Amino acid sequence: MNELKQENNLMKLSNETLNMLPEGVTGPLYDRSRLSPGIVHIGLGNFHRAHQAWYLHRLMQQGKALDWAIIGAGVRPYDVEMRDRLLAQDCLTTLIELDPSGKSAEVVGSMIDYIPIEEGNQALIRQMADQAIRIVSLTVTEGGYFLDPATKRFDPTLDDIQHDAANPETPRTAFGAIVAALKARRDTGIGPFTCQSCDNLPGNGAILREVVVCLAKLSDPEHSGWIEENVSFPNSMVDCIVPATGTRELELAQEIGIDDAAPVTHEYFRQWVIEDDFCAGRPPLEEVGVTVSDKVHDFEAMKLRILNGGHQVIAGPAEILGLTTIAETMQHPLIKGLFRKVALDEMAPLIHTVPGMTTETYVDLIEARFSNPAIVDTVRRVAFDGSSRHTGAVLPIIRDAIAADTPIEGLALSQAIWARMCAGTREDGSEIAPNDPVWDDLVAAAKAAKDDPQIWLEQRHFYGEIADDTRFRDAFTRLLMALYADGTEATLAAYVND
Repeated sequence: MNELKQENNLMKLSNETLNMLPEGVTGPLYDRSRLSPGIVHIGLGNFHRAHQAWYLHRLMQQGKALDWAIIGAGVRPYDVEMRDRLLAQDCLTTLIELDPSGKSAEVVGSMIDYIPIEEGNQALIRQMADQAIRIVSLTVTEGGYFLDPATKRFDPTLDDIQHDAANPETPRTAFGAIVAALKARRDTGIGPFTCQSCDNLPGNGAILREVVVCLAKLSDPEHSGWIEENVSFPNSMVDCIVPATGTRELELAQEIGIDDAAPVTHEYFRQWVIEDDFCAGRPPLEEVGVTVSDKVHDFEAMKLRILNGGHQVIAGPAEILGLTTIAETMQHPLIKGLFRKVALDEMAPLIHTVPGMTTETYVDLIEARFSNPAIVDTVRRVAFDGSSRHTGAVLPIIRDAIAADTPIEGLALSQAIWARMCAGTREDGSEIAPNDPVWDDLVAAAKAAKDDPQIWLEQRHFYGEIADDTRFRDAFTRLLMALYADGTEATLAAYVND
């Protein structure tokens, strides 16, 4: 036993040490050597390991879905580091649940391998072409689908897409690899696999379908037609707050007694709603709490707008005021008031209720989750890639509010705050470090908008026709000017206390 521990008495996570887990930490009850693959998952970030991998682990704990184990994959050079870390510990992950009343931990073993990351993605294509693989799932972030930011439709002009269209056998992107693997399966008569997006996008299955079908059409229209006719792309809604792993998270695992190079912390809440549209079968996920429903859109609209949109509403003022975590942000009465008023007065009237949950109850739930002091979810993480997150979660409800002629003051304020944040300095004069793939463009527009607010809205690739609405444009202009003239807290107070 001592040989399997390091000098600091931490248990090095591996298959060999699973029978030595610290007291109170549960591990796989199933024999991992009996697992066989059924899923390739592309994008092995923390969210996947705390969500999809956990649901499969729960099934396996019941002796089910043992032929649905996950093989991890990535298509970018930075995925190499995660692959090395996970393979060194037999693809095991320590999940640490952070509840306000305390923490608990378990080791998840539903992932069994990680495909090499290589130029041309040949190993990935071969693995997906294997008949055993029946689902290819993805978490590649909202900004990873090669969409036009204004229309949210597939953009075939982007460099990586053009490369994959010209070189379909040696693609750069996950979607090019999927097209190539489906071609191999079609040619050998194996049949298709299901393509399952697990990203926070409205209609994520429909978006994935468009990307894969349209990319295939650029090089092989006949194959594109086969994909459209035979491959399933179920829509889904996923939900769990999962902070990035840093020093604190590594230390939490060590406090438990485990040396894990890639632990994951997460909140006490999870939700997964999926359409039952799987062309090659699926695990019985409903047996472990997944909601199988044909009303995914209603669930996702509530979640994307109130949770994801709410995240963007509060992250902007928090960054400007120098707050560090989301829980700390929710302790600020004006930011908490901003969230509740925008969510209840401006978002909720435009959202359909779902079975068992009113929009008012859901706002209360999200407020409690944001306020969880045990979750050290950083403002910086939540504010990252606002160019994708605002356009995906906030701007759609602004469009709906304009069309319905419902209140937009708080929604306009959220955009004025985003513009103020992107100027790159906090109110105390400190610098906001680059935090968006197009940060330089955002900063340039934000600085120009200080004197002429309309310049920010003229980023048509984000705002489109929103910039033409007089009611929204006037509110945005007035609020951005107030942020600079009166300060963030005074501007928030004027809205919250109105």
